[in-house]
Amino acid sequence: ATVGQACFDPGMVKSTYGTGCFVLMNTGDKLVFSENKMLTTIAYQIDGKPVYALEGSIFVAGAVVQWLRDGLKMIRHASESKQLAESASDTEQVYFVPAFTGLGAPYWNADCRGAIFGLTRNTGPAEIARAALESVAFQTRDLIEAMREDWGGSRQAVLRIDGGMVANDWAMQAIADQLATSVDRPIITETTALGAAYLAGLAVGLCPEPTEFAQQWLLEKRFEPSQSGDHADALYAGWQRAVAQLLHEPGV
Repeated sequence: ATVGQACFDPGMVKSTYGTGCFVLMNTGDKLVFSENKMLTTIAYQIDGKPVYALEGSIFVAGAVVQWLRDGLKMIRHASESKQLAESASDTEQVYFVPAFTGLGAPYWNADCRGAIFGLTRNTGPAEIARAALESVAFQTRDLIEAMREDWGGSRQAVLRIDGGMVANDWAMQAIADQLATSVDRPIITETTALGAAYLAGLAVGLCPEPTEFAQQWLLEKRFEPSQSGDHADALYAGWQRAVAQLLHEPGV
């Protein structure tokens, strides 16, 4: 997917939203060893030259919408989560930590389990759906902030997104708001297959060099931050408190 998104330059970031989520930041020919529990990996290798990356994984992304549909029977189709979230009350702030199988990066805790915080008598399906979608944005911010620190500061790289869940405009807008940066959805969102096909074609001389291939990447929609930084930070602070309670971490 990193290749399919044409993330060939150091600092470029892609995030694949399927059942889980996988974020990779290209670090070029530099091996960056994380101080924030990210993984150091090989992004790809062309002509024997490895290109490295920082990687972080979220265990539950699209799976949280599947749970709303199949577990709680709140929706019949995944696409309905968008309309449900849009109808949520602005006076309710619910946090949903979807640790169905533990928490991935940067927490790496396989033993904790999910929880919903901030429930009141006014909480309904809409608020729970919004919290479920927001959890993906908050977890993405967990990863991106860790990577930015490891990479060396505050570079506001555009995030390129792919995978089945990116069809949900509400969730993708929430990610842009939390990251305070642009989030780009390409015309071709099955970028894992695209990247594999491109590398195979490149190996036998059927596909162009990476620079030319990158020029063929086409934007379908760009999500720009729509919230103030203070508001996004306040929401994120609530997420951090919720996770801390779940992990029984003092002092947050």
